[in-house]
Amino acid sequence: MWLFKAELKFPLITTKLYFSSIFILLFLFISSPALASFPLKGLMLKANDTMWLSVGGGLRFQTATRNSDADDSSEFTINSMRLYISGQLHEYFKFNINTEKYEGDSMMTIDALLKFEFNSSANLWLGRTLVPSDRPGLNGPYSGLTWNQYRQPLFSADYDGPAGQLGRSEGGVFWGTKERFQYLLGVFEGLENDYGNTSNHFLYAGRLAYNFLNIEPQPGHYYTSGTYYGSQGNILTAAVTLQSQNDGTGSKSESGDFSGYAFDIFSERVMLNEGVINFEAGYKEIESDFTFARRPQDITEKCFCLFDGDTFYITAGYLIPEVIGIGKLQPYFRHTKNSPVDAKNSDTSEWGTNYVIADSKANVNLNYTHGDANASGYAGKRRGTVTLGLQLQFY
Repeated sequence: MWLFKAELKFPLITTKLYFSSIFILLFLFISSPALASFPLKGLMLKANDTMWLSVGGGLRFQTATRNSDADDSSEFTINSMRLYISGQLHEYFKFNINTEKYEGDSMMTIDALLKFEFNSSANLWLGRTLVPSDRPGLNGPYSGLTWNQYRQPLFSADYDGPAGQLGRSEGGVFWGTKERFQYLLGVFEGLENDYGNTSNHFLYAGRLAYNFLNIEPQPGHYYTSGTYYGSQGNILTAAVTLQSQNDGTGSKSESGDFSGYAFDIFSERVMLNEGVINFEAGYKEIESDFTFARRPQDITEKCFCLFDGDTFYITAGYLIPEVIGIGKLQPYFRHTKNSPVDAKNSDTSEWGTNYVIADSKANVNLNYTHGDANASGYAGKRRGTVTLGLQLQFY
């Protein structure tokens, strides 16, 4: 169920006029002096340098029109509303609480963690937090270069199910930066015992990245980004990610194992004209005893089934240096291909442009996607979709 959904079925010429009108109205609204000068900052209550509380938020909404044999409609959706709460009580002790509301669901807590941050090379996070993952997983929706980056099969905690939500699970992660290496090592609850994990096996996850040029200034040296808009100079990072859980898939009466690995590379280069070239590519292979196409024998039981096969994606973008109005244009292209072992392949291409006003805090996106790939890894209906989106963050 969408938070707000309006079905519009118009002829093609009307649909084009509809989207053009929406885009113009949004552009004029965002370009107004009032919004352009509005500080995109959250609320900060500060006692001293080591004791403070910060409150912020994020919003992403979009309007999309589809064109396929079975679906020729348009809709408006608020696909993410987040509340950010973070604080520090001691030089080495912080905490973080983040909530999410999307697609009409009730508000849920996605992060609730205690942070013991001693120095850049040794830190410990405990609670409900992001499982070490590949780059799209660590980017999150608000820091990716593209609007539709989740067309690949996901690791187990990325599905909204019994193994986690939005890539989060309860556990702990030890992480840090040592010279040019960045590492994440985590142990998490993962799949619940109601789905066959009666021995309560843990989900193990790790990521190791190497920075060939400038060190990526990851927020907390944990998360990643699909672009830094040239603010961090030239970057070239390669990383490998591993995840594994015995009895990490299946049903209550029949359990199976899950494991996967991913390799990704990210490059950002600032040109002499101050334009910024971005390149990102990744390969992921997942092994799952039970899949959407290969389920346990008892079909009456609920199954936490995953993807089994491999997938890759490639992304390229360019931030044009000239300012147009109050922002810059950032055209990009992304292609994803999914290859399950027990079903046909699928792929999706996305052509889009970001209108960057305040980096990831304020931007407008217009994109066109065509294909049948989705986050399950198994082919859906092949269709074309035009999407216009707006993203705002306050922190």
